Amino acid sequence: MAISQKISGFMEKSSWIRKMFEEGIRLKQEFGEENVFDLSLGNPVVEPPKELVAALVASAKDPAPGLHRYMPNAGLPDVRETVAQSLSPECKVDLTADDIVMVCGAAGGLNIALKTLLDPGDEVIIFAPYFVEYLFYADNHGGKAVPVATRDDFTLDLGALEKAISEKTRAVIINSPNNPTGVVYSRESLEDLAALLKKKSEEMGRAVYLISDDPYKKIAFDGVETPNICEFYDNSIYITSHSKDLAVPGERIGMVVVHPKAENAKELMAGLIFCNRVLGFVNAPSLIQRAVKNAQGATVDVKDYQRKRDFLYGELKRIGYSVVKPQGAFYFFPQSPLEDEVEFVRILASKRVLAVPGRGFGLAGYFRLSYCLPDKVIKGSVAGFEEAFKEATASR
Repeated sequence: MAISQKISGFMEKSSWIRKMFEEGIRLKQEFGEENVFDLSLGNPVVEPPKELVAALVASAKDPAPGLHRYMPNAGLPDVRETVAQSLSPECKVDLTADDIVMVCGAAGGLNIALKTLLDPGDEVIIFAPYFVEYLFYADNHGGKAVPVATRDDFTLDLGALEKAISEKTRAVIINSPNNPTGVVYSRESLEDLAALLKKKSEEMGRAVYLISDDPYKKIAFDGVETPNICEFYDNSIYITSHSKDLAVPGERIGMVVVHPKAENAKELMAGLIFCNRVLGFVNAPSLIQRAVKNAQGATVDVKDYQRKRDFLYGELKRIGYSVVKPQGAFYFFPQSPLEDEVEFVRILASKRVLAVPGRGFGLAGYFRLSYCLPDKVIKGSVAGFEEAFKEATASR
């Protein structure tokens, strides 16, 4: 075998999205791309806002010398200062450039945070359903991801969390608005979460850090609030990116914020900066850093996502699916009409509709749909959803 058994096993665990991608290629070759409705990938089709495009062009044309040279590993100081000023009102904390690390997307931020925090055998608690890469990110740095169940409506189950916290617990990761459910954690639940982690940290005599992975924070609907964890808990690490709110996932630009009152905050920041270097990210690319500095406050048209959500939610409910209405992001996580959601996803594929089995996100019996897609794909999928539901429920 050319690769390690460990990586081979990990690849199998994370292969559901890849399998659906490959199935999509096969179906499109057989039936034509316009006749296949792929709702498996969360790759936004909207274009970046004009403010960012203008900032990118201006940054590329800037003739000032030295703009493409090496920089501090935390990122460009003026960019970090602008980001700090932009995020301070949201975080309800006075941030400075010294609290910010510019990173290669939220994924880069999560990896440097976990590498900084974890000793071998340390545990990171995640809530199921979860973004599957959390499992691998924790393992990357000698730790172990410990899944904890959420409630039936995918909100936080703090009783289950309290039972899962142990002497090995180093951090808890939350993701709100959530991938794959679209659920937003309320202010009250975050206040209760913060109180629980504060109590547990005091009992254990060391901080349990709360890591918030929030690239969807600005994509929220119906006026729902998306509070920032820094408002509630000092030992917070807030990680976000512009992949979704500026629709530039290919540019790999994000940031890590360390609460200035976090335990050993300066040491933590130094560790993040060091890990940004030794993991090979070195720093986020200078061109996109300079562009986002001048596009703070810009965002994609969230109303467009809400319109897509409303249409597909209405159709799924009309057909008979049980599904929690998303409050943000751009995913649905319906319950499968069959106990074995893999079998149901196969039925959907036979109707030329592609979805991802829920077990790929740590929760069998459900499946994930993305709606950051052209309207013709979303509308074209409805007949397949209806046919698949009827086939799955015909024997009841």
